[in-house]
Amino acid sequence: MTKNIHIEHPEDSILTGDLSVLDAFLMPLLLSLKIDGSPSIVWGRNPATGCQFVGTKSVFNKNKILICETPSDIEKFYGHKPALEKILMYCMAYLPITKNIYQGDFIGFGGSKNYRPNTLTYKFPEVVDAKIIMAPHTKYFAVNDLRDAIAMPLTEKLESGSHVKYVQPTAFISDDFNEGKNDAFHELADLIEYAKNCATCVDFVDEKTAKKIKINLNYLIREGKEVNPADFDGEGNYGNSNLIELWKVVEEIKLRALDLCEDNAEFETCVMGDPQPIKGEGYVMISRFGYFKLVDRREFSYNNFTNRNRRFATAWIIISITQNCVRSWNFMGTQF
Repeated sequence: MTKNIHIEHPEDSILTGDLSVLDAFLMPLLLSLKIDGSPSIVWGRNPATGCQFVGTKSVFNKNKILICETPSDIEKFYGHKPALEKILMYCMAYLPITKNIYQGDFIGFGGSKNYRPNTLTYKFPEVVDAKIIMAPHTKYFAVNDLRDAIAMPLTEKLESGSHVKYVQPTAFISDDFNEGKNDAFHELADLIEYAKNCATCVDFVDEKTAKKIKINLNYLIREGKEVNPADFDGEGNYGNSNLIELWKVVEEIKLRALDLCEDNAEFETCVMGDPQPIKGEGYVMISRFGYFKLVDRREFSYNNFTNRNRRFATAWIIISITQNCVRSWNFMGTQF
């Protein structure tokens, strides 16, 4: 694994023909609750100097490396950003000394029950007395230089204290739908096999073209518009309808997986202006093939979180890929 800078959506990861995420769903994996904190903080022992440091993801920069080992460093690098400067000052003052390197999302300063670090609001059952609240999620291993750090999922629980409250909910796959085999998404095996069959009839694209397709897809999702595979056919549209049909199948696999995820978070999650608790932003799936985020992009980007249970109805899926491919499949609850 590499530095934890970007985690891909499963449906986006298949555009170049890398179908490893389909196998990842069916193999033993780890889940973590995706917490919508900000900013992302990296802290620990700098292997180059042996000193404690704090910083943002800029500590991993190849050129302009922003590693803060003293309050003067924070002032020098972030004095023009007072809010971020304050957060880093508090992190330097109150995060405990460690020989390790961690990354987490900053939730807020202590003294309240409700926190909105980004889009979502987290409501704790009691006022948080600690100075800062942090949601750690990644541990790094580096021998000589942070630029060579290797990221691994954080499986250990960090101990909260009077200065720092660590938020690390346990996430898991529901036994109710998975026949007790909660180490992988076995419930989705048929749909995953169907996606693999569809993939044999798809012309995949290179990385450069995939990037352009993602831009188009993100625009449609942000605007709440339907992703119509036929719109991606033709010169200048950076794709083809068969590829986008497969993208939609993998998106559905992800949404089914998301419905099977649960956690034991102590806080309630809400969207601004809506007191009704929701499930949260989503989860991160960690497997031998890497990190993938299980997020309902349409709802999260649109802030259209309601107290909904995904309503499933039997649907016939018509996938017009080629005459030699499977034309239809009756899946309970699939909506494309």
